[in-house]
Amino acid sequence: MLEKLFKLSSHKTTVKTEILAGLTTFLAMAYILAVNPGMLGATGMPVQSVFLATAIASGVASILMGVLANYPVSLAPGMGVNAFFTYTVCMQFGYSWQAALAAVFVSGIVFIIISVTGLRKMIINAIPQQLKLAIGAGIGFFIAFIGMKNAGIIVANESTFVALGSLTDPVVLLAIFGLALTLILIAKKVTAAVFWGLIGTAVVGVIAGLCGIANMPQLPSSIMQFNFEMPTLGAFMSGFGELFAHKDFIVVIFSFLFVDFFDTAGTLVAVANRAGLVNEKGELENIERALLSDSVGTCVGAVLGTSTVTSFVESTSGVEVGGRTGLTAVTTGILFLLSIVFFPLLSVVTSAVTAPALIVVGILMAQQLGGIEWDNFIYASTGFMAIIMMILCYSISDGIALGFITYGAVMLGSGKAKEVRPIIWILDLIFMLYFIL
Repeated sequence: MLEKLFKLSSHKTTVKTEILAGLTTFLAMAYILAVNPGMLGATGMPVQSVFLATAIASGVASILMGVLANYPVSLAPGMGVNAFFTYTVCMQFGYSWQAALAAVFVSGIVFIIISVTGLRKMIINAIPQQLKLAIGAGIGFFIAFIGMKNAGIIVANESTFVALGSLTDPVVLLAIFGLALTLILIAKKVTAAVFWGLIGTAVVGVIAGLCGIANMPQLPSSIMQFNFEMPTLGAFMSGFGELFAHKDFIVVIFSFLFVDFFDTAGTLVAVANRAGLVNEKGELENIERALLSDSVGTCVGAVLGTSTVTSFVESTSGVEVGGRTGLTAVTTGILFLLSIVFFPLLSVVTSAVTAPALIVVGILMAQQLGGIEWDNFIYASTGFMAIIMMILCYSISDGIALGFITYGAVMLGSGKAKEVRPIIWILDLIFMLYFIL
């Protein structure tokens, strides 16, 4: 049954490899179960309810992606868009969290429409192959930076913006140990090196914690919990009146659309390239189904009570372990659903434990830079701007947008405007209006 559904042999993988890859992806994504409720809780949303919404939406969307699109891509409420939900829509614009959820739901419906009509596929396939490679490499740098930041290896600095963290901090030292361990395992070509690096880091962290070192991974006092109260379920319905009463509701909905659209596009391009899901024309296989799964996931999340659900770049950690089919995503989805009752166990998976995996995956993804024609200034400038701005703006979507704008400008300036697809010019105009407004 699994062979028929996921075509394991044609993708040169096995059930064991796919399950291990799904587990690795889950461990790399598990932080969202703690971070998302904390962030959305600042709007007044019940934290426990947001946790349940996060776990269930992530599980359902990931399973849907695996079964429908056969992609090793898992989904969860996106970082960045949850900050926009909280600090911009609710705190700056003054929307209630119910109205914000209504806006997320509307954006999900629009996504479904443009996915079914093929518009999303057309836009993604219009991205030049060189820019696709740059996006994949840029996301690699981006998630490596996230890993370093979360572990305290890189910290904020008033003078230089960022700086090296304290190398005497036990959390930083644990992350550095995990990074060294994972790099050695990869260099020795150990199967599932990223996964075993995660496990080894967690074990050392727990032992260090038992020895009295602060801020280390902790074994939970209990294994399971059973609290299923969920007042956010269906709360979006009461927010429509308020949403459409605001004069700037179109801006809010468009912003949700913009961020999710290009975060998803970048993630799917990056993961598909690493997993070998791109055909000879440079187009992503089954992209319509993947985009539809992502769109439905957003609607499911809004109904349950969380911000936009999107494809996670951390899926690349599972791909590096060997995940090549939807069974990887299904495994991750099941683990998200199981986390509803096993939440206390996630106390072992701290930022220091996941940071090495993110950094190593970033290194592996950066290898796509080798496919860029750096001696062609059009591709070199486009790729460079997409990558550097993705990191400095701390935004995948902003990096993609500025890469598009650079591509259009350089092609126009070099007299090659006729070679640019019309959809690229339309997107460039939208991007410029987005930044101006």
